[in-house]
Order: sequence, then C-alpha cells, then structure tokens
Amino acid sequence: MDMRDRENIALITGASAGIGLELTRKLLAAQWQVAAVIRSDFPAEDPDIRQAVQSGRLRIYKTANLADFTGLRRTLDDVKAKEPRIDILFNNAGGSFPELSYSAQGREQHYELMTVVPYIIVRELTESLKNGRFKTVINTSSSALKFTKALSIDILERPKTFRKLLGPYAASKLALSLWTQEIAPRLLEEGIRIRSVDPGGNNTLRKGKTSGLPLVVGMLMKLFFSPPTHGAGQLYEGALGEHRQATGVFLVKGRVTELKFKDQARSVLERVHAIYEQEYLGVRA
Repeated sequence: MDMRDRENIALITGASAGIGLELTRKLLAAQWQVAAVIRSDFPAEDPDIRQAVQSGRLRIYKTANLADFTGLRRTLDDVKAKEPRIDILFNNAGGSFPELSYSAQGREQHYELMTVVPYIIVRELTESLKNGRFKTVINTSSSALKFTKALSIDILERPKTFRKLLGPYAASKLALSLWTQEIAPRLLEEGIRIRSVDPGGNNTLRKGKTSGLPLVVGMLMKLFFSPPTHGAGQLYEGALGEHRQATGVFLVKGRVTELKFKDQARSVLERVHAIYEQEYLGVRA
C-alpha cells in the first residue's frame, strides 16, 4: 500500500515560514503528510524538514506569487495531478504589507492574497477535499478584523486610505471570515466543513524582511508575543479540536466569535465567486 493511502494529507499554503512552518512541523510529527505551497524555501538547516522531503512525506509546490492567477493556476493544477486527496486544507499564506500595492489583476494586494486566493483554492480543490477523510478547510484569519470601521467591495479592492495592519489587512481578514461563514452551508452539502481561525499574537518577524506592522506593534511583538508554535497550535486545534464538527464559525482562542458586518457576507462571497469564474477560469481558457 502506498504511503499516501495510509497517512492523512494536509495542504498548507505559506508553509515554509512563521506559523505555517511550525504547523508543518507539528503535522509531520503527528505522522501526517504535508503538501506545502510555498514562495520561499524551507530552512536548509532543519534536519526534520530535510528528511521529510527526502522521504516524500513533505512535498513542495513552489510558486513565485500566489496572488498572480497565472502562477496560481499552474500550482493548483500540479497539486491536483499529484495529490490523491486533501484531508485538511490550511489556507494560511498571507502577510502585512508596508504600503498600498496592487496584484497583477489590479486589486489591493492584501485582499487578493488573503480573501480572493483562498476562495479560489477552495473551489479548485473541492474534489480533492471530497475525497479526503476529514474534508475540512481552515482559513487563517485575525482578530485585527475587529478594528475595521467600514466595509464594502470598493474599500476592499481599491482603498482610498492605507493604515498598516488595521487598514486593508484587517478588512481583508474580515472579508475572508465573512465568505467563510456564508459559503459554509453550501460546502456542507458536499460533506466539507470550513472554519476561520485567529492564530493569536505571534512573533513572526523575520530578519531581513520588511514588516508591514506599525512601529509600536513591531516592538511589542518582539517583546511580548508568543512564538509561531502558538499560532500553529491554534490552527491545529481549529481543525481537529473541540469545534471539528462546526462549520462557518470564526474561532478566537478556541471560542466561537461573532463577526462584524455580517450583512456584507453575501456580497463578499458573490464578488470573490465572480472573480473566480470570470477571471481565474478565464486564465485557463
């Protein structure tokens, strides 16, 4: 029997650094296999990662930019061709950018990467999830969403102002959790459960990498925030813990938490679905 038939398979985006790296390590230690969608390389000095790659338990799907639909399509087609199923999908890739910037498709970068792309990944891997054992999607969100003061499609796609962390980043995470909530009943009809999870405050600063955090937050992060193992644990528990049978919920510290702007959930879902159908599938044509 092939190893991929015996062991559970998780797909993790943003698996090579920060919370994603610690989640990869945690799952490998628990005898999972990991399909890693990454932009940057795994740490070369990590013997466990190196051994997992050599044994085939950690499989790497590298893409230069998840928010570029052409590269995203190639990566997801590769995953679908090589992975027999996905038991749990962790939509974890993201980041806080230091200034207002736009994707190759012309939308604000946080929104494209952390709201639109996770939806595309879910849609493209739905059949792989239906073939899986856990049939679960975990979207990495953030409690920063509570600072969002206004929300609309225009604000998400082309914001007129920019604030580090509390502007487009927070709004994009809120939009992610909103479409997660809205799509949940439809996915459940196919046997798939989906949740969004706040991994909490984690020190994910990397040497030599420009941070999109306010100066004060960066200083507090260095001094007081938990290591990324904490966030990895929150995502792991969000997938396999107390709320594993729940769907559509937003989890903060293991508790179901209400979302702001719930009246916008349908419009957010309709917009990301339209982008998927009209633009992403158009790339395939």
